[in-house]
Amino acid sequence: MPIIKRLHQKVPITALGLCCLGLLLSLSGNSGWAKSPRSEDPQGISAICDHAASRAAAESNVPLEVLRAITRTETGRGGKSGLEPWPWTVNMEGAGKWFETEAEAKAYVEKHFQRGARSFDVGCFQINYRWHHQAFESLNDMFDPVTNARYAAKFLQDLHGEFGSWTKAAGAFHSRTPKYADRYVARFTRIRDDLTPMTAVASLPERRVTTFSAPRPLVAGRRTTALISAPSGATSAALGSLVPLSGGSGQALIAIR
Repeated sequence: MPIIKRLHQKVPITALGLCCLGLLLSLSGNSGWAKSPRSEDPQGISAICDHAASRAAAESNVPLEVLRAITRTETGRGGKSGLEPWPWTVNMEGAGKWFETEAEAKAYVEKHFQRGARSFDVGCFQINYRWHHQAFESLNDMFDPVTNARYAAKFLQDLHGEFGSWTKAAGAFHSRTPKYADRYVARFTRIRDDLTPMTAVASLPERRVTTFSAPRPLVAGRRTTALISAPSGATSAALGSLVPLSGGSGQALIAIR
C-alpha cells in the first residue's frame, strides 16, 4: 500500500475507481514526536505556525509580521497569549474546524475526499486544495507547516508585485472581490498591529507525520473560506475566515463573506 501518491501522477481513468478511491492513512516511521500529539502542549502546537512563518520569511522578502498576521487571520483561536494560529485547521466547503491533532485533521479530510470534496483549505495558511494542489507533491505536503508557509510566502510575493503593498496583497490572498478583501484587510491590520514580538526558537519541534495518499484531483475551481465557533471542532455554515476577534476562548463569529 503506498504511503504517498503524487497528486498529479497520471492514473488511467479506468483504474481510478479501483486503486484510488480515497486517501489512505498510515503512520510514517521517518520521524517522531517526543510525546504523543494528544499530549503535546497546545501552546507548543500553536507555535508551529509561527516557526514555519519565520522560516518562510527568512527565505523570502515577505515581512515576518505579515506572515504571522495572515496565519492568525486564517486559523487564529484564543489562547493564553491571545490570538494563536493552529496548524491542524481544515476549512471544508465553507465549514471550518480546529483539530487537536494532525491525525484527526487528516482523517477528516480523508473522509470528505472519499465522498468527492475538493474545495477545502488546510494548514497554517489555509491553502486551498482545488486551486493550489498542483504546486504540491501530495496532501501531506500541503499539511506540512513549513511547506504550507513557503507556498503562502510565494503567493504573497506575487500578489505584492501585482498590488504594490503587503496590505493589499493580504486582502487579495483572501479574495480579489473588493468588499471581501477590504473586510479581510481590516481584520488582518488589527491582528498585525496587536502582534507581540516572536520569541527566538532554534527550529521546529520534531513531530510524527501522519501520511495519506490521494487520488488524481478534479479540475480546479473556486476557493471558499469559513469560520469556526468552537476550539475543538464545532462547525458553522456561515462563510468567513477562521478568526475570532476576541483574545478569549475563540468563540467570536465574524463573517467576512
